[in-house]
Amino acid sequence: MTLMAVLVVAIAARRNLFSVVMFTSIYSFLMATVLVALDAVDVAMTEASVGAGISTVLLLGALYLTRGEEAKPIHAPWLPLLLSISVGAALVYGSLGLPAFSDPQAPIHVHVVPRYLLESLKETGVPNVVTSVLASYRGYDTLGETTVVFTAGAGVIALLRRRRRRAAGRETRP
Repeated sequence: MTLMAVLVVAIAARRNLFSVVMFTSIYSFLMATVLVALDAVDVAMTEASVGAGISTVLLLGALYLTRGEEAKPIHAPWLPLLLSISVGAALVYGSLGLPAFSDPQAPIHVHVVPRYLLESLKETGVPNVVTSVLASYRGYDTLGETTVVFTAGAGVIALLRRRRRRAAGRETRP
């Protein structure tokens, strides 16, 4: 966890965008290991493949089309900093009301889990509970995530094709 906090600070302090992309990829791999330690292997696989894999490739593709250095801000970013701190404080405050991580009487363990375990086969027809949750109960969420990744990939491909056409056009001109 300490390494993850150090990476966040390093990401915020960097001006070289290539190093930011690499640090973000490393952060995603570390987050995947945390998720494995929390027994959320399916989420860890998704984080590793999307967060560290596809996102890194898409960001490197976008970086190829732009400059490698972040532009210096015109003014001091005090308002965005204050807004970020306020949102972070609100999230921490909101998490204080959550039940303990291992509380067996938490609403998710009392109401949600038994319903998924007992009713998912009847409601979805899928024998695997994890698959039924991801494909049926969270189907729109999964579709949304897939759409975002597909759209980002299509955008990078479109930009790369446009740049290649421009480069080819310049070479043929005298």
